[in-house]
Amino acid sequence: MVRFRLLPKDFKANSFMKMAVDEAVMVSVASGLSPNTLRFYRWKEPAVSVGYFQEAEKVVNVGLCRKDGVEIFRRLTGGGAVYKDPLGELNYSVVVRDDFDPRLKDVLSSYDLLCRGIVLGLEKLSLKAEFAPINDVLVMGRKVSGNAQTRLKGVILQHGTILIDVDPEKMFTYLNVNDEKIRGKMISNVKERVTSLNDSLKKRVSFLDVEHALILGFSEALGADFFYDKLSLYEKKLASDLYNKYSKDSWNFWR
Repeated sequence: MVRFRLLPKDFKANSFMKMAVDEAVMVSVASGLSPNTLRFYRWKEPAVSVGYFQEAEKVVNVGLCRKDGVEIFRRLTGGGAVYKDPLGELNYSVVVRDDFDPRLKDVLSSYDLLCRGIVLGLEKLSLKAEFAPINDVLVMGRKVSGNAQTRLKGVILQHGTILIDVDPEKMFTYLNVNDEKIRGKMISNVKERVTSLNDSLKKRVSFLDVEHALILGFSEALGADFFYDKLSLYEKKLASDLYNKYSKDSWNFWR
């Protein structure tokens, strides 16, 4: 077993600080100052996450978000814009050196390995899950987790979402879908393709139970022996500095 750091769960920081901490941990691990790390977080308030390569004003209803106080933030990883539901999802972030396992050198095999932590974790909740390339986890053929990666100096940051509950109508409230017919079709498509843990289990599951199951899953998938720790002083300072980037329109709307 290899020791991995497990950080305290983050339920209070805003979206910008969550992304700043992700990058700070990645930089620290890449610099050899911190060990491989896993952490969990939820959103304090509703938010919209924009993929690194997206143009925020094209994919997000910016006016409605600002009217309703919904944060819009750009993440380091690619993919599409997604609504972040404080009541319906648990998020994780794993930062690992790519020399930890040969499979981490290849993008697809690294997704397979890291998402296996989710698959095995969901099995602890009595769900039969499977990895669906390139970056999804399915339960009974329907998506329950989406994941994304970025790399820096031999280190992988992978973060993602596990849907505990899902409201397809709310998912599209703050995204730009101008045609109501198209919006209706997209919502219907989500209902067919996406599920949640509550729906799959036919009962409500707690965030704490999901977190514990995922810790066991990642431990088994990675051969990791987790020890509880906190951010280093260096990571805290770096995250504070990076917050100035993530909280500014010059970052969130630069495309």
